[in-house]
Amino acid sequence: MSLEQQQELESTYVMHTFARKPVELVSGQGMEVVDATGKTYLDFLSGIGVISLGHCNPVLVEALQKQTAKLLHVSNYYYVEGRGELAKTLSDLLNVRVAEDTQTPWESFFANSGAEANECAIKLARLYAKTRVYERAIAEGADEEAARAAMQSAPQVIVTLDKSFHGRTLATLAATAQPGKQEAFQPLPAGFISTPANNVAALRELFETRGDEICAVMVECIQGESGVHPCTAQFLAEIRRLTQERDALFMCDEVQCGIYRCGTYPFGFQHFEVVPDVVTMAKGIGSGFPMGVCAARQAVARVFEPGDHGTTFGGSCLAITAGRTVLDYIATHDLATHVHDVGVYMRSQLAQLPGVVEVRGLGLMIGAELADGMSAPDVVAAGLDAGLLLNAPGPRTLRFLPPLICTKADVDELVARLKTILSAE
Repeated sequence: MSLEQQQELESTYVMHTFARKPVELVSGQGMEVVDATGKTYLDFLSGIGVISLGHCNPVLVEALQKQTAKLLHVSNYYYVEGRGELAKTLSDLLNVRVAEDTQTPWESFFANSGAEANECAIKLARLYAKTRVYERAIAEGADEEAARAAMQSAPQVIVTLDKSFHGRTLATLAATAQPGKQEAFQPLPAGFISTPANNVAALRELFETRGDEICAVMVECIQGESGVHPCTAQFLAEIRRLTQERDALFMCDEVQCGIYRCGTYPFGFQHFEVVPDVVTMAKGIGSGFPMGVCAARQAVARVFEPGDHGTTFGGSCLAITAGRTVLDYIATHDLATHVHDVGVYMRSQLAQLPGVVEVRGLGLMIGAELADGMSAPDVVAAGLDAGLLLNAPGPRTLRFLPPLICTKADVDELVARLKTILSAE
């Protein structure tokens, strides 16, 4: 079937929720994908930060093929192979950079996407606040009825950051502090307020005026959809201090910046020497297989009881296989060091390109700001002609999220093609 026929079918039968690029991708290997005409592209988007191990990584393909022939799905009513092992691995990774004498287990809820993982975190934060109020009331001598009544006054406001992105379900859209994405879907669930990123004074004022209402602060340590904007260590440390002071939760959305995307450490927050209470992840953990995780320190996670949350497909046999294979491959091939080294090299090379005025990010999560008068969407379009898959989250911003296996030679090829494109802008 031709691209034109595919476009006609999708125009009629597929909801118009994406403005698709005029290319039909049909196969891939490593850093490359191939379209229906046989043209090859270097992929510097990797399915929006998803394809950690590169396209059709043979180790992952073999693991999924074996599991597919063995067992696909049985539901969360039963134990399945590997789920406990994967949860322990994640707990160990979340405790990296935590002093050994202060480490506690993390418990995971397995979902299907980042939005679902964030929905779980939102529910957990509200329930944790109510449970704490209930426990205090009982400790102060209240009877069961009075303690349950007190739960209704528990803090329920969740603070997010301006220009954040946490998902497109109604609750995660309400948490996403971008009015342009919210207006068409009002009324949205209440209980969310936002504050400017890296503005310590504004954060302190918010806690001074509304601290008694706040049950959690949810942040991306490196905002992805806004154009790759890192938080400062000072700002994140202040979130940690204020949430501890108010007995609120500090929640890190690691959907895009987690799973070694930033290099060196498993998660983005570990670059800033803070330890949150809840961490959400997705994208790279399955390297293309749909998977999300909400992990929480055990003392927080234990407020959930059977029936409080659930999923039909989350934590399926295939998802667990994908997650375990991805993390094992990253460890075996020391991709943490590789991502750091290639990321440093890539940022230095991008900074030398004509028209690039700023380069920011960590590891292989990189944003490049173009000069006034230049158009990032035009660069993305020209990139297709030049055999590059690129992304423009803003009018002058390019975002790079290549597979974690990206090499310096791949970066050199990217830079050579981009130099030609940018010189013509």
